[in-house]
Amino acid sequence: MNFDFDKSYVFETAKKLLLTDSPSGYTHHVMDLIASWTESFGYDFEKTHKGGGIITIEGHDHMKTVGLAAHVDTLGAMVRSVTSTGTLRFTLVGGPIVPTLDSEYCKIHTRDGKTYHGTFLSTAPAAHVHKEASTLARTPDTMEIRLDEPVKNKEDVLKLGIGVGDFICIDPKTTVINDFLKSRFIDDKGSVAILFGVMEFLNRHGLKPKYKTKILISNYEEVGHGSSFIPEDISELMAVDMGCIGEDLTCTEYDVSICAKDSGGPYDYHLTGDLIQYAKENELNYAVDIYPFYGSDVGAALRAGHNIKGALIGPGVHASHGMERTHYTAMENTMKLIALYLTE
Repeated sequence: MNFDFDKSYVFETAKKLLLTDSPSGYTHHVMDLIASWTESFGYDFEKTHKGGGIITIEGHDHMKTVGLAAHVDTLGAMVRSVTSTGTLRFTLVGGPIVPTLDSEYCKIHTRDGKTYHGTFLSTAPAAHVHKEASTLARTPDTMEIRLDEPVKNKEDVLKLGIGVGDFICIDPKTTVINDFLKSRFIDDKGSVAILFGVMEFLNRHGLKPKYKTKILISNYEEVGHGSSFIPEDISELMAVDMGCIGEDLTCTEYDVSICAKDSGGPYDYHLTGDLIQYAKENELNYAVDIYPFYGSDVGAALRAGHNIKGALIGPGVHASHGMERTHYTAMENTMKLIALYLTE
């Protein structure tokens, strides 16, 4: 098969996703994008009660229904309290590496639709003032958000309409250079862009998957219950999520990762074996690894009691939950493996 994926489309889709704020629990804007793109391909889109999406692509054979899952929710924060000096204390949404937040720009979205800007800072932010500026541990208890508004006290902040429970969205700093995608939240918006790259390829060539396919776009994966609901007709589910890079791992930023086991245990032996065989036979850049500090949408579905075979693949991503990076080669190899899985 000639895999002529549209690199420009994949990168543009990734950038649009990454620049749309969507921490877990605040994903309605990005899901509207997902719905509009899906409908432009002529595929059916259904929004779940919890705000995720289900994309249905008819196949040649209705003997079974296979599923793909990727999550569009990201890490973030929420307003925990407003201080007497007019700064914001925060609580984390998901698990960002907190020291990497120091000096990052952010947006605060209020319940009445207003947006304000600010900066994550430690409570000892000035080298010329604080002896511990460079040594203070960066934790949610030693950090706050400085608002870009003329506020001097708590009352000034409350008058803006900012309150406890408002979402705080971290600037992703998305950049594409030399075919590297650099950004926060490539986990897992990079994989959502990959799935749309596959859909664009199928749609452009008038191709159908072998079996009826449902693509699940989950919106609570970063807090543990992403694809805990899946349609009952799905018999096997493959999560498309980032591949890990680091000590004791073989994956790189140029590979599609095939995960044999994560913190939830081994993935399905036969389905994982089929994916490895597809990668070998088609000479893909791939790696098989074990991720001890990792969970996926398949894990959420299995814990919820769904009777499915499960597997996990994805592009190699460096520096997960920090300033992440992957290369188009990893994205392309992931798209190839997905296309092979769907059409073989």
